[in-house]
Amino acid sequence: MRPDERIDYQAWLWGQILLTGLLGATLALFLAHPGLHTFYDLPRLGLVLRTIGALAGGLLALLTGVRFSVEGRRLDLLLSIGFLVQSVATVAFLIAPTLGGASLRAPEAWAGILGGLVGMALIATAPFVRGRAKSREWALGNALVLAAIVLVLGWAFLHSAAPSLPPLSPLHSAGQPFQLTTVLAFQALLNLVALVGFGARFRRYGEDLDRWLALGATLTLFASLHAVFTPLLAWSYVSQGDFLRMLAYAVLLVGAWRAIRFAEFGRAVAEERARVAREIHDGLAQYLFAVSTHASMLESGADPAKTLPRLKAAAEAAQQEARFAILALSSASGTAPFDAALRRYVEFLTADGALAVDIEIDTTIRLAPDEQIEIFRIVQEGLANVRRHANATHAEVTIGQRPFGERYVTILDDGDGFDGDERDAGQGLKNMRARAESIDGGFTLTSRRGHGTALEVVLR
Repeated sequence: MRPDERIDYQAWLWGQILLTGLLGATLALFLAHPGLHTFYDLPRLGLVLRTIGALAGGLLALLTGVRFSVEGRRLDLLLSIGFLVQSVATVAFLIAPTLGGASLRAPEAWAGILGGLVGMALIATAPFVRGRAKSREWALGNALVLAAIVLVLGWAFLHSAAPSLPPLSPLHSAGQPFQLTTVLAFQALLNLVALVGFGARFRRYGEDLDRWLALGATLTLFASLHAVFTPLLAWSYVSQGDFLRMLAYAVLLVGAWRAIRFAEFGRAVAEERARVAREIHDGLAQYLFAVSTHASMLESGADPAKTLPRLKAAAEAAQQEARFAILALSSASGTAPFDAALRRYVEFLTADGALAVDIEIDTTIRLAPDEQIEIFRIVQEGLANVRRHANATHAEVTIGQRPFGERYVTILDDGDGFDGDERDAGQGLKNMRARAESIDGGFTLTSRRGHGTALEVVLR
C-alpha cells in the first residue's frame, strides 16, 4: 500500500472500531436494562420505513447494475441482484399484502424474511468474487431470471407449507419463534461476513465504494442483532433496529453516489488523455516527423544548403506547436496567443508561395481553451485539404462575430470544389466535423464544382 492509502485505511479502521464499540455498548445497555429498549406501535410508520428501505434498495440495485453494464465486474452484478432481491421480496411479501389493512399471514412474512436473507447472501458473497463477465447482457439477464425463479419457487413452497409454518403475526405471548431467531442470527452472520469482505477489499484496492459498503454492513449487522436479542411484539411495531437499517441504506446510497461520481471523473480523465494523445499525434508528432525526415536526408548526403533551412523551419514549427498545445490545454484564456499561433501556422503553410491565405481574427472575441485548440485544428485541417486537394491559389480564414453575438469560423477557397455527398471530401471532413461537435459547434460545408468550397463552424 502507498503511504496515503495506508493512512486512509487506518483512518477508516479506527472509525470502524469506534462505531462498532459505540453500537455494541448501546446494544449491551439495552440487554442489561430492557426497559430502555422502546417499541412504537405505529403500523403506518412501519409501512413507511419498509417502503423507504425497498426504494433505497431498488435504487442501489439500479446504480450497481449501471456500473456492472459499464465495467462488467462480477462484484457489481452480485450487489445489484442482491439489493434487487431484497427490495422485491419486501414489496411483494411484506408491503403489498398489508396495503388493504389486512394482517400479514405466515407465508408472506416468511417469504419476505427469507427473500431478504437470500439477497443478503448475494451481497455478502460479492466482495469475495473477482473478475469480469465476458458477456454483460447475458450475465445480467440470466441472473435476473434466476433470481425471479428463486423468489417464485420459494413463495410457492412456503404457500404450500403454510399450515406447518410458525405464526409470525402477531409476535407476542410465547415470544419470538426459534426458527425466526435462527434466521435473524444467520442474517447477522452474513452482515458480519460482508463487513469483513468489504473491509478487506478496501484495504487491498482502496476503492471508496468498499469503505461505504463496509460501513453499511456494520449498521445492518447491529440492526439484525437488535432483532435477535430484542424481538418485536408485532409487525406493526418499530424499534431502534429499524432506524439503524434506514441509516444503513442512507450510507449505502451516499457510497453508490460517490462511486458514480468517481467513475464519471475517471471517464473524464480518460477522455482528456485521449484528447491530449490526439493533439500530439495530429500536431507535434507531424512536425517532429518532418524534423526526423530532414535529418535523415542530411545523413544520406542531401544538399545542406536546401535541407538545413527546411529542417530549421520544421524545428521552429514543432517548438511553436508545443507552446500552443501547452497553452491551449491549460486554463489560459484570451485570443492573443491563439492569434499568434494561428498566424504562425499560416506563414509556415504558405512559405513556398503555392497558396495565399488571408486571415482575419476579431480581437474582441473570447475563446475558451477547448475552443482555441479545436478551432486551430479545424483551420489546420481545412487549409491542409485546400492545399492538397482543391488546386486553389487563394483561401480566406475569418474568425468573427455577427451582430447578435454569434461567433463563427469560415474557410473559403477558390479551388475546384466538388459535387455530390460530403463524403467525397474524405477523412479530413469527418475529423473537422467531429472537432466541431466536441465543442458543441455547428458545422456546414458548401461546395460546387468549379466554384470553390466554403466551410463554416458556428460556435456555442
